[in-house]
Amino acid sequence: MFSRKINTHKLILLIIGTALFIMGVVLFLIPPALFPDPGMGFQVLRSMHLGGGFNNFVAPDQDDIAQNYTEFLTWWSPGQYLIPYLFKLVANINTGQAIAVTVTLGEFSGLAGLWYFFRSMGFKPFIAALSLVFISCQQAFVVPYVYYNGGEILLFAFEGWFLYGCATLKKPELVLVLFVLFSGWIGFFCKSSFLWMYAAGLCCLWIRLSANRPGIWEWIKKGFWIGMPAAISLLTIYLSFLSKGQSPASAAHGFKFTAATLSFPIASPILSDFSIDDLLHGLLYHTGTPFISAGLSIVILIVLAILSLFIVFNILQTVNNSNYRLFVIVFYSAAVVFFGFSYLRQLNISYEARHFRIVGLLIVPGIIYLIREFKPRFQLLFGLIFIGIAYTSLSYLIKGYRINSLNARGSSGVAQPNIDQQSLNCIMKLDSENKNAVFVFISDDTGLEILHNRTITLQPIGDALKINADDYRYNGYAGPLYIVLPESYNGPKEKMIMRSFPGYTGFNASMLSDKYVLYAAKMKR
Repeated sequence: MFSRKINTHKLILLIIGTALFIMGVVLFLIPPALFPDPGMGFQVLRSMHLGGGFNNFVAPDQDDIAQNYTEFLTWWSPGQYLIPYLFKLVANINTGQAIAVTVTLGEFSGLAGLWYFFRSMGFKPFIAALSLVFISCQQAFVVPYVYYNGGEILLFAFEGWFLYGCATLKKPELVLVLFVLFSGWIGFFCKSSFLWMYAAGLCCLWIRLSANRPGIWEWIKKGFWIGMPAAISLLTIYLSFLSKGQSPASAAHGFKFTAATLSFPIASPILSDFSIDDLLHGLLYHTGTPFISAGLSIVILIVLAILSLFIVFNILQTVNNSNYRLFVIVFYSAAVVFFGFSYLRQLNISYEARHFRIVGLLIVPGIIYLIREFKPRFQLLFGLIFIGIAYTSLSYLIKGYRINSLNARGSSGVAQPNIDQQSLNCIMKLDSENKNAVFVFISDDTGLEILHNRTITLQPIGDALKINADDYRYNGYAGPLYIVLPESYNGPKEKMIMRSFPGYTGFNASMLSDKYVLYAAKMKR
């Protein structure tokens, strides 16, 4: 199964490159929808277009809807909307097409960086190429072609090159200083969660540079070369960005230890590498209808944690490259400590394998190398598992293309799954006819099509009808109010939302289509 001819790896790389190019062309023709996080990021960009300052989210104030409130958005880093905006300006294309370019270049860059990193770790070209195939067939790799996930794809584009730099720089000099300084800024610009990876990567770099130097003084000197630019990079990030608002690490909810607190980070290699978290719609944090019960999820999680430890231990025992073992140990340990402590403090960080993707990427060539040593029947089993993962990812991709091709689209060009075309056309017409109206939606992405007026995004109301009324209430009056709701909200849900605007009266309901309703009010109570 693992036999190869000369230059087989070049054929594999050519096939991967061709597939990525074709997927990129299709994506340009059928741009993706948006996940909520980048959807919020593009709302910030929209606010900037309407006169708000850099990275400021501007929206009607809840105490007086006639006024605005402004928030510097530190919850997510700005790269997720600024990189597509750059392509939009340079190429004169719409936002959806700019996202397609971002995703395509990001996937190419990510695989290229990982290729050079795997090769620097001593893996032969064939194993490195097979590793890229395995990574390309994971569901996490194809998700951006269906839903743009912002920082996730940008981080993937950069982290391979960051690992490569940490693995290949050999002596303290200006290049080292610049690498440490700028990699912190670039990585954070891509995604704020890069900071823990930044610390882990620099730790590997420090150990590499100091390990063969006797005496603690040599370690201190090497640490100074790395620590000073790292401190400058982090201080700049804090003063210019993080200190201006809230982030997932800003609020803790007390200490709480559960079975998942440590077992989820420990199980991260299998959860991320074999797409288990994605295929189950989230083992603990559900992104759809859960496949299994909460109790069974914990049992599976503990089993996967034990298997992950077994796999990592065997990789460390089998792969004869000290630098590779160093990276696996440091990053795996850093992930377990960082996220274990974050979950213990109940920070606003979800139990999702995407947070640990770099750990999974690191051990992929180790798994391929390990499987090569197994007996043919185990290689066959691994091959069947790999084919199964590839099949589910391809099915997800094709289904996503088909759905997005049918979704509504406005001036932004992104797929709009939360409204139909007929309704969206009516809303855009109203937007062009008004200059002082307020539009209300229950999804971030729909509001991106409003170019001339202000918008409010309310959280969807569940079937249990339990909401915090203070989160929905907007006092005052500010010209025409247009609320767009699914027809399924007819009844208690629509009444709850209309009561959230006590300054208005005389609501008039009209069907935008057979699925969406417009509630309009122009009279002041």
